[in-house]
Amino acid sequence: MSKDDHGSLPEPRRAVAADVGALVRLRAEMFKAMGVDDGSETWRSNAQAWFRERIDDPTYGIFVVERDGGVVACAVGALRDAAPSPAVPTGGDVLISNVCTDPSSRGRGYGRAVFDAVMQWARQTGVGRAELMATSDGRHIYERAGFKITDAPAMRTRLG
Repeated sequence: MSKDDHGSLPEPRRAVAADVGALVRLRAEMFKAMGVDDGSETWRSNAQAWFRERIDDPTYGIFVVERDGGVVACAVGALRDAAPSPAVPTGGDVLISNVCTDPSSRGRGYGRAVFDAVMQWARQTGVGRAELMATSDGRHIYERAGFKITDAPAMRTRLG
């Protein structure tokens, strides 16, 4: 991992309630990087509430890197209930999402640091699998951790 401008490796930490605004801001940056129009403010206020409700929930691992008094990167892990399967005989998995670094702080190892922190948390949950959706920009970080593109791509539809 590379050192940042301060000469030290980035130190991820668990997010706290004071980080909720930064988590939503970085989530908006993630959507922008994906070419998604973030539209109305409704999703932002809903995201604020979502993060506030889950920030201390042990079934979520929400991590940030802070530099110069502000959060510059984040990643979220969510323990999901899933029926046992041949691939995961004990069931359950971890969904990793919201891996994002502020555009002005990219290329310094912050995204990798928060992703690694989420992966460490995920391994400690005892489940046998993690899943994520990757952009082309982030794919190399995930491949380094052993993630592979599957033959079963995600499919979605709107309900209602």
